[in-house]
Amino acid sequence: MSMSSNDQMMDELLPTTGRALLHRIAVAQTEGRTPSLVAGVVRDGRPVWGGARSMIDGHAPDQDVQYRIGSLTKTFVAVLVLRLRDEGLLDLNDPLARHLPGTPADGATVAQLLAHSAGLASETPGPWWERTEGSLRPELDDLLEAENPLKHPAGRLHHYSNPGYALLGALVERLRGEPWGEVLRREVLAPLDMDRTTLLPEHPHAGGFAVHPWADVLLPEPLTDTGRMGPAGQLWSTGADLARWAAFLSAGHDRVLSADTLAEMRRPAVGPDDAGWTSGYGLGLQLRRHEGRLLYGHSGSMPGFTAGLWVSEEDGLAAFALSNATSGANTSLLAAELIAITAAHEPRLPEPWRPLPEVDEDLLAVTGPWYWGAAPSVVRLRADRVLELTQLAGGSRASRFRPRPDGTWIGLDNYYAGETLRVVRAADGSVSHLDIGSFVYTREPYGPAGTVPGGVDPQGWRAI
Repeated sequence: MSMSSNDQMMDELLPTTGRALLHRIAVAQTEGRTPSLVAGVVRDGRPVWGGARSMIDGHAPDQDVQYRIGSLTKTFVAVLVLRLRDEGLLDLNDPLARHLPGTPADGATVAQLLAHSAGLASETPGPWWERTEGSLRPELDDLLEAENPLKHPAGRLHHYSNPGYALLGALVERLRGEPWGEVLRREVLAPLDMDRTTLLPEHPHAGGFAVHPWADVLLPEPLTDTGRMGPAGQLWSTGADLARWAAFLSAGHDRVLSADTLAEMRRPAVGPDDAGWTSGYGLGLQLRRHEGRLLYGHSGSMPGFTAGLWVSEEDGLAAFALSNATSGANTSLLAAELIAITAAHEPRLPEPWRPLPEVDEDLLAVTGPWYWGAAPSVVRLRADRVLELTQLAGGSRASRFRPRPDGTWIGLDNYYAGETLRVVRAADGSVSHLDIGSFVYTREPYGPAGTVPGGVDPQGWRAI
């Protein structure tokens, strides 16, 4: 049902915050000359604000009106592929030909396709696929030039490829034995209660328009079914459903994809082109730096529509914006700015300090100062038996370590990500030293000699 006002707000944020957010989307709709615009903010997994603006007084769309979300579709397809990986049905390093042979991209790996680093062409040959029916490209061979499908060496750089995601959708179909849209509905949308996210528009939905660059007049855009190119940008969704999608991308869901796999998806998959990078790409998720914070999510556009959705893990915030104009309102930037506005007005409160629920004397014995050679570090015990290593003199080897059933710990981030931490004990059971991926940490700088690889000069420390 549609609200009767152009100015929609929920009451979970402070009034001043809501007013600032409403002002920002109002400016975006006016300056972007957009027929309508819907936006929202999610905090700690819950929608806390929603707003809309429209060219028609009294008929602003609500959070249940569908818009086409363009390349945000790719985040859904990537989740389907990562589900296959987590089930053991494929490896990200598998060449596409192992599961879907006979395409022009046989040698590209699944990971390269997810990260747009397979070197494939950005678009299909022939007519503009976004404004033409998919029946013009009925076969997978129609999605890429047979003679020259690769524009760059595979794995070397990020080169955005819409046909690459069409191939990933076909890969899902091959391994699941049914259309990718059906797989998406059953495995992802239904568990997340996203019943208003569909391949084709369902009432109520916005119509797509182009706005004349030099006059305030409109031209309706065609609403096409792109067929095999659908995994690159076919989906329609609503503000309410995208709030659920943002919450999922933030924390995972036990019936869809784990938080650990989502964290893997948002790690940069290809090195940035510049040292001070502002954008990057993981496995199906775009990365963006905005006003000092790192965001992950995706932008999207199709003729008649633009979309943007970003998550800030540090702030516990997410935001989205949808419009029904081919160009004008920069919904990707707008979503990022909604996060910045909310964080500025209502910064995240830190969790209250609480003591651990129980004392583990063995782990207490591991805490405190340690030395890698002469470099000082400290180990702290956190909740759930997590050990946190911090370098006191700075450096890149600070890491957190999660316990494993075999009595070791595995590194979660930074230099020691994936490496094993072992607590080595002396004959009397006391802690002797720590071994982290063969690096030995001792209680004293370079001591005792018997535990330090290569030994220690018998004369010990000395003055000049």
